[in-house]
Formats: sequence, C-alpha cells, structure tokens
Amino acid sequence: MDIRHYLKAWKWQVIFFLCSWGWVSGQIQYSIAEESEPGTLVGNVAQNLGLHLTDINKRHLNVRSEGSSNLFAVNQNNGAFTVKERIDREILCGSSSSCLLHLEIVTENPFELFPLEIEILDINDNYPTFQTAHQVIRIIELLANPGTLFPLGIAQDPDAGKNSVTQYRLNPNPYFSLSIKNRKDGTLIPELVLEKNLDREEKSEHKLILTAFDGGEKSRSGSLEVTVIVLDINDNAPVFDQSNYRISVLENTPLNTVILTLNATDLDEGANGEVQYSFEQNTLDTAKTLFELNSQTGDIIIKGVLDFEEAHFYELSVRATDKGIPEMEGRCLIHIEIQDLNDNTPEILFTSKANEVPENAPLGTVVGFIGVRDKDSGRNGEIQLDISPNVPFKCQSFNNRYSLVTSGYLDREKVSQYTIQLTASDLGSPSLQHQITIVLDVSDVNDNLPVFLQSFYNAFIKENNEPGSLLCTVSATDPDEGVNSNLIYSITDNQIDGSAVSSFVYINSHNGNIYAQRSFDYEQIQVLEVTARVEDSGVPKLFSNVSIYIFILDTNDNTPSILYPEYSREDIAQEKIPRSASVGCLVTKVSAVDQDSGHNAWLMYSFLESTSNTLFQISTYTGEIRTVRDFSEADNTEQYLVVLVHDHGDPSLSSTATILVNLIDNVVQENPKSHNLFSNSKPAPDLTLYLIISLVAISLVSLVTFIILLVKCLKRGNYENSCGVCFVSDSHSKQYAGEYQPKLFLNTDGTLKYMEVRMAPAEPQGQCYQACFPVTTENNEFTFMKPQNFPQLKDMVNEDTSDANYLQEPNKQKLIVNGT
Repeated sequence: MDIRHYLKAWKWQVIFFLCSWGWVSGQIQYSIAEESEPGTLVGNVAQNLGLHLTDINKRHLNVRSEGSSNLFAVNQNNGAFTVKERIDREILCGSSSSCLLHLEIVTENPFELFPLEIEILDINDNYPTFQTAHQVIRIIELLANPGTLFPLGIAQDPDAGKNSVTQYRLNPNPYFSLSIKNRKDGTLIPELVLEKNLDREEKSEHKLILTAFDGGEKSRSGSLEVTVIVLDINDNAPVFDQSNYRISVLENTPLNTVILTLNATDLDEGANGEVQYSFEQNTLDTAKTLFELNSQTGDIIIKGVLDFEEAHFYELSVRATDKGIPEMEGRCLIHIEIQDLNDNTPEILFTSKANEVPENAPLGTVVGFIGVRDKDSGRNGEIQLDISPNVPFKCQSFNNRYSLVTSGYLDREKVSQYTIQLTASDLGSPSLQHQITIVLDVSDVNDNLPVFLQSFYNAFIKENNEPGSLLCTVSATDPDEGVNSNLIYSITDNQIDGSAVSSFVYINSHNGNIYAQRSFDYEQIQVLEVTARVEDSGVPKLFSNVSIYIFILDTNDNTPSILYPEYSREDIAQEKIPRSASVGCLVTKVSAVDQDSGHNAWLMYSFLESTSNTLFQISTYTGEIRTVRDFSEADNTEQYLVVLVHDHGDPSLSSTATILVNLIDNVVQENPKSHNLFSNSKPAPDLTLYLIISLVAISLVSLVTFIILLVKCLKRGNYENSCGVCFVSDSHSKQYAGEYQPKLFLNTDGTLKYMEVRMAPAEPQGQCYQACFPVTTENNEFTFMKPQNFPQLKDMVNEDTSDANYLQEPNKQKLIVNGT
C-alpha cells in the first residue's frame, strides 16, 4: 500500500476513534471519510455494545439497512465494523452539507436491534466544471454603456461545504471586470461588467478566461473561455468607383456577355458591408429586357439581342445598397451606345390553314403562302427565295409574294410526310440568308383494299370440341390510316348442309378470332369451308375475302361394334365343335368395326379371361379362334370364351363378346338353312350411311367368293366325307381383299356419293382348311367375313362430279357391284 494512503487511513482511524468515544447509550455513531479503502476500520460495535469476545460468535452480529448495508461489514470474530465497498458521498447524498447513513446492528440469542448512524465526511475529490467549455457574448458597438452586466456560466462542484466553489477570477482586461453575487443557498453567480465603450473598428473580438476555485486544502479549479464579439452598426454607405460610366457595344453581341463590372465599396463589416446592386426605377423596361445586372458581383450581362435598327442608345441607373439596418445606398449612371453591323438576315413567314394536304390533291393545289422581308435597305434588302429539290412542290411568285403549290402527284402510302426547306438570301456583301423548315403531312384517302396476310387459312380442331373453342385467327392489313384502316371482320353468308354458316363458326369483328359455335363430329363432317371478309371503315368501304378450311380431326369417341357373333337373347353366342377336332381347327371368327378412323379404328382381339387359353387362341388382328390342343375327356363340355375387342386410340375403347363353345361327341345333321349375317343383326346406331353400305358390299363379295370356291372344290372331288368344309385361306382372302377393294365417289362437300365394287378375279387357287365337322347334309350356320381395311375417306376423293342427280342430293349413296 502507498505510504500516503497508509498515513491517511491512520489519521482517519484516530479521528474515528475519538469521535466514537462520544457514543451515547442505545445509539452508536461513527464518522468515515468518503473514498476510504475497503477494509478501513470504522469502529468496534462489540465493544460499543458491551459484548464480550466469547459472546460475539453466539450473537451473530449483522448489519441491516435498506440501501447501504453492502457498504459495510461486521467481523464475526471480534466485532470490527469496516468498509466493504467504495463510498462516494456525492452519489449517496449529492451536494448536501450533511450526509448521514442510518443502519441497524442485528444480534441473535437473544434477538436485538441496535441503531447505528454513520456520518460520511466529504473530501475534496471533484473539480469545479462549467456546463460548456466556451461561451460567446455579442455586444453591439457604441450601443452598450459602461456598467452593463452580462451573465456568465456557473461552475458546478459536487463536493460540499468549503470543498465546493468558493471564488471566481477573470483575467485582467481593460474593457471588462468581474462581479460576483451570492445567492441565499450560498451559490456564487459571476457576471461580466463592461468598463468602457467598445469600438469594432478598434477591436472586433475579446478573449476572456473565467476560472472557478473551490476551498479545499488543495484547491482545485475549472476554466471557461469567454469570447466577446463586437457587433458592427451600419454607419457607412456604399461608394462606386465612378459616378458615370460610358461604354460602346456592337449589336448582336453574344448573349451572356459581360460588358461592365461595377464596384462599390462599404467600410462596414458583415451584413452592413455586404453590397447588393439593382436597377433604379427610372431605368426603362426595354433596357431591363436587354441587360441583366448581377446583384452580387455587379456584372452587367447581355440577355437580349441588341439591334441597332431598333435603338442606338441605352441608359441604365444603378444603385448599390448594403444589408444594414437602416440600409444605406450609393448611385451611378451608365451610358451604353450600340454600334451598327450588317446583321439583319431575311425573314420568311409561312402561312397555311392546315399542315396537311390530301394525297389525291390535283396539280397546282395551293398549300400555303410565303412572306419574306429584310430590315436592311438597298441590295441588302433584296431577297432571293429557293426551295429544297426533289419534292413535289414549288414556289410561285406574284406581287412580291409567294405561294407554295403542288407540282406532282402525292401518295401517302409511299411518302406520308414531306420536309421542305425554304431558303431566303439577300444580295448584300457578305450575303446573309435565312432558312426555315416546313413539315407537311399527306392526309389519307381510302384508296387501298384491306389484304389478308395469307391467301387461305387452314384450321384444325378435334371433334367433340367445346363450343366457343378458338379455331384460328385471320389477320389483314390496310396501308391506309385512321378510319380508313379500321378493319372489321365478318363471315360471308353461306349454307352448309342446309344450315347457316353462322351456326357453325363465329368471328370476332375486331381481332379476327374465329370460334366454333358448336361441337363438331368427325363421323358427320370432316371439312368445313367458310369465307371470311374484312372491310375498312372508309368512305366508300373497301373489302377482301379469304377462304378458311376447317379440318375436323378424329378422336377416339366410338367403341368397337361387334358384327359377329350375333348375340342371342341371353347375349351369349353358341358354337359347336366335336371333341375329335384336331389342333388348329377354326372354331369361329369374331368380326367388329369401329366408326372412328386411323389408329382409333385399328382393332385388336384378345381373350378377356385366361381360363380357356389352354384350349383356344385368338388371332390378334383377324379375330379367328382356333384350337390349341386336342380335347380330352376331362375338358368341360361347355367352354365360355370372353373376347375383348379394343382399338388403338388414346385412351383405348373396347367391347366384349361372350361365346359358348359346346364340345359334342356326335354331329347331328340339320336341314340346310341360309344364314344372313345382316338379316337379323341390328346396325350400330352411330354408324354412318357410307360405312353400312361398305360393310354390306364387303359381305356380299365375301359370300359370293365363298360359294364359288366351295362349288369348285366339290366338283373336283378334293374332299370326301372326311374332308369336311373348305375355307379360303387367310392369304387368299388378302388377295381378294386387294382385288375387290371398293372405289368410293364423293360429293364436293366431302360426303359419300356412291361406291363401286367390280369383281374380276383370276382363277382362284383355294386352300382348304381341315374342317372341325365332317361333311353332312347339315349346313353350318357359321358365316365368315373379313373386314376390309379402307383408306381414309379424304384420300379417296374423286373429282368426277358429273352426276347432276347426286350433286343435288349430296347425302344419297350409290352401290354398283359387277361380278363375273
């Protein structure tokens, strides 16, 4: 520990011991200086309370207080009362002259409370401080009289008593002195006293130092810098260098040229010495429009065109004023002479009722009138007018005036605007000229037809579309403008199958969007041809037409229709087959058609259930059902076959047919009976007329072919009783299918007119299939028909439309079958 702190602590301990000697019954009083080191002994509460050393531990001495108990501690062994934490009197009691802390000593066994009062003694540990380090005082010269008081800042010292501020001192100064006032609370108030009048021109600023001292043993101090600014009063007027100025200026001097800079001085300072320049009220407005005076710098600037022909002389009255109160001013007069130059160029004045001319204006049409002039005289005032080349306009002169007329035909669609340069030159030396630009717009007339962007339009849409679907957009352009180019689209009135075209399509008259009015069916109509018209809004209206071909695309919306086997009332077809049938024997053939086209009509055959796959198999594309193995006694007499027929559409549609195959041991002969596939079958309700006729024709061709081959086979004796029935092979069927393919004839609207089938086959070379039944008098009810793979209808359109009857009845169909 530093020796000084040790001596200081020892001194205070002696003082505290002497003070504590005056303890009165029931009240313990101590005194301790602030900032004492932790551990400093304040007193011994055990001795002051009369407790023996043997009782101290039993009584458990403690200090209790609401806010200051943590500053002190009691030793449980000897009862010493010491400082625990740093004590700051200014935090506890502020600047109060007395600082007492009230605590209680708590003892146990028995429980007792003893009041304890501690006086915190102040030490000089704080400096006097001012709120600000610098203070500015402004005093107007010659206006403040000697003896005037000016308040100064007060120093603050947290210490109390004599340790606080006790005096102020001001550095010696001939102009100022210090006055101290004492408040009732003892606070000292310093004031600055003016000793004599201030003169800004003599000294404009005074620097003073105010120092505050406290009364501690080692006095501490704080300083405040005081600046006294002497303010000026306006006692001098601005003075110009000259009272009269004379200058000469050439006319047409460039704008913003400074021709003179005025200078007025003022002996005052600050605002009193700041000079502003302005024109006097007696200066003419014409001069003010040509000349500008900078109020700060005194520059006289040309802001207008100086013209000798308008005025030869200008006079400007200028005054200079300061910003003092009251303001003072000075005046001067400026004479400006304008010197003449050959500076006048010819002027061109163009007068026109409108800045546009119609494109169908005839030759010689007057567009506007041109006036020229020159303020000069003699040859300098004589003018020659020229017009820019390569424009369909010219100037005509009469009575010293000119007119602008058309000299060629105009076409707005080629040139919609003309820029014409007119140049006027005088005959002076050097020659001066003036040029103006005239912009003439060529107004439009309705002389162009609207034209579609394409010679025809193709639209494609799938059948079963939603009404209101967008088919396509037709677009046309019109080189005209304005109302003449406002286009309106429409559909020309026409009949499609006896119905108005408006019931099929609708066109937006503004943007050319064509929408479907209804849902289309590919099986009813494949192609629609409509005519769109576009017309402008001019007078007279002009229009154009364009053809639109709307192709209906097929979708897979028809399920396959099974033609054979024909369903009985129980919806199950029955077939018979002997148990002795060999492998590969033809049981029956399932035939089906699909009203769709393309992949949507490409059919495939399969068994829906796999239980019979061990006995039978079906051809994927022909529908022929054949035996896979020989029958055994263990096989059921009745075999149910469920055939699934589905197309290749997306998604695929399908139909099923159930066939009951009876395995019999003996073949019972039955009387021959004819079986016509289409005599009892009910046509599918959704089949179109041309498909029905096609199927009938194909069935007839197959039946005739089968009979011819059967007769030839029997005549040649190729089959005995065990030979059975002869069937045409699949390859031979394909041959006949190719040779007997029907030929379709269509109407102009795409509907079927008639179909022609010509039969002239070569000598057939039939191939016999081994029959499942031996030849008997019984006629098999099975009828074989293979569907033909017809090409698309639109690919077989025959342009032969010579048959007038069929043109009148487009929905009628004709079938011609010729056989040999």
